[in-house]
Amino acid sequence: MNTKALRQKILDLAIHGKLVPQDPNDEPASVLLERIRTEKERLIKDGKIKRPKKSKATSDKPHYENVPFEIPDNWVWTTLGEIFTLQAGKNITAKDIYTEKSEEFKYPCFGGNGIRGYVAISNKIGEYPIIGRQGALCGNINLVHGIFYATEHAVVVERYCDTDLMWGYYTLIALNLNQYATATAQPGLAVNVINDVAIPLPPLHEQQRISKSIKILFSFLDAIECKKLYLKTAISQTKTKVLDLAIHGRLVPQDPTDEPATELLKRINPKAEITSDNGHYQKLPEGWGVCTLKNICKVITGSTPSKSNPSYYGGNIPFYKPADLDFGRYVKNASEYLSEEGMCVSRVVPAGSTAVCCIGTIGKVGYLVNAGTTNQQINCAIPSKAVYDAFLFYLCSSSWFYNNLIRKSSAVTISIVNKSKMENIEVPLPPLEEQHRIVAKIEEIFVQLDTIEASL
Repeated sequence: MNTKALRQKILDLAIHGKLVPQDPNDEPASVLLERIRTEKERLIKDGKIKRPKKSKATSDKPHYENVPFEIPDNWVWTTLGEIFTLQAGKNITAKDIYTEKSEEFKYPCFGGNGIRGYVAISNKIGEYPIIGRQGALCGNINLVHGIFYATEHAVVVERYCDTDLMWGYYTLIALNLNQYATATAQPGLAVNVINDVAIPLPPLHEQQRISKSIKILFSFLDAIECKKLYLKTAISQTKTKVLDLAIHGRLVPQDPTDEPATELLKRINPKAEITSDNGHYQKLPEGWGVCTLKNICKVITGSTPSKSNPSYYGGNIPFYKPADLDFGRYVKNASEYLSEEGMCVSRVVPAGSTAVCCIGTIGKVGYLVNAGTTNQQINCAIPSKAVYDAFLFYLCSSSWFYNNLIRKSSAVTISIVNKSKMENIEVPLPPLEEQHRIVAKIEEIFVQLDTIEASL
């Protein structure tokens, strides 16, 4: 269920007058609008508010007369500047804004992208929607209660004649004010531009019914999102448990006719160090063994060709970095590509290798679909004939392997697990035939879990 799309649909119905039924006994919105105009004119005359400036695009004939859609009979088209006063706050220096709230710096400070921190002074008190007017998130709407400071990048929305606070807040979100931002490196919203944005105004009592209905519906969606988050967490924990069962021999039944892992290792690599009687692994099934990672694969640390030689880059040979390991098991694309010349000065790993991030964000793992190279933050495990490449990937994806990486990491300013430490991690090894059965079962379960997650 796409709850974000449902929220937008609810707001869309609300702004079109289709969310709640109309009541013919309601005072028409046109009467409310006249009261608002009268109230604002009085305040302008008394010098308490300023008359809004007109944009260059504003004509004598209000552009909202060319209405974008039909509204109920007792509604009326107007503009934001007619029913509200939109007033940007005042500048405050960054040194006067603190990230943590304290007794001295106790007032929230709102800027173009929401709350910036806390300050010692305030310039507003009350309940207001606030429009962010500067930055990538300009047009975002915040709802503020109490005492606060609004910077010059935050537009405070003043209401009149008991216009419903929450109706105003939800309607401002529905208007998607970001669409009116300037298309520059630093997007911005001019107050005189958003003053002219057309808005359908419902009667006051209908505003209240609309905001109440939206609140109820959004509370249902909040509950659904909480359950979705819970289910996603449960799915992630289930996958971790599946891998844990897999590497301890509890996911699939054993077959006594399988060639034992220890015999396979001795046949392939007579010098392999096998510790099948390790105390930590006494509960492993018959036919399993324990060895170091280097006995079942070759570990290679990547390298980065010199950026000073542009001929190394721009070819079609994948150059994998840690960020490329963020997209699930199969790593099909790289953020950069090397030329053949660049490949020659790098360390090439074959398709089917398992890439493990060992500097910085330790433990990110990916199965390389295509042969390529990696940078120095990645150690690649190239499987031998003793291990199924997909099993090696799931082994390195397990929480057990991750915990071993963390224990072996050293750090001054950044966590590192070098090649020697990684290849000397002890790993449980099932018979080769069982490795294939384990992978098949893992992927069968993961497909079912992924299907459930995709439906959330």
